Amino acid sequence: MTQTITLSPLDRADGSASYTSNGYSITVAVNGPIEVQKRDEIPEEAAIDVVIRPATGVGGVRERHLESIVEKTLRQVIIVSAHPRTLIQVVLQVVTTTPKSNASGNLDQSASNLPLLPALLQSSILALLSTSLPLYMTLTSTLVAVSDSGELVADPSAVVTEAATSRHVLGFSSHGGLVVAESEGAFSIETWEQVYDRAEGICRGSSMVDVDRTGDTNMQSSGQGDLEDALKETIKIKTAKDQRWKDGG
Repeated sequence: MTQTITLSPLDRADGSASYTSNGYSITVAVNGPIEVQKRDEIPEEAAIDVVIRPATGVGGVRERHLESIVEKTLRQVIIVSAHPRTLIQVVLQVVTTTPKSNASGNLDQSASNLPLLPALLQSSILALLSTSLPLYMTLTSTLVAVSDSGELVADPSAVVTEAATSRHVLGFSSHGGLVVAESEGAFSIETWEQVYDRAEGICRGSSMVDVDRTGDTNMQSSGQGDLEDALKETIKIKTAKDQRWKDGG
């Protein structure tokens, strides 16, 4: 699996990131804390507004469902109590999608909406890390499909995903806890436990990280990739780049 990360590609956002993986490319802009309308104000914490924009056209029911999952997840990640009566806005622009997306660039209403979720979550976390917002933790997530024969396929193609008997997106925090668990299809408890073990290994295993001359981070990982280490390495590289002025370069 190859992933490409670019932190802070947008100049006019408080935080931003571009993320490409498994056929999906997402650009995220985060702004906040900003002023919130009185009707949306929460007295003791910040409100979070998540907007998912398809490649072309307007979002539909699928996008609204994904927005609710991302918003619920980010509320566990961001220390919302640090900025009461404010708004944190997260806008996710889908730049490219798999061939199974329809001609307008929206999610195919007859297809699963889970394959896009890991890219949405990962890009959101990366954008938040480029802001000054305080976070409880970071998050890594992955998609695992289960075939008719019971084979577990990590980061499956669109064809494999469509033919799978069940699809699962699991996300693990930097503390090791399970934060996201979304599943579709028919499966047994035993199968779900196998999916959990596989997903945990992918998110917290080992990977190879390379940075090209543009500042992008390219990650090559096998079935037991370490998305968490790759995330840490990305932030380490960005921090070193931001601190170059201290060394005069």
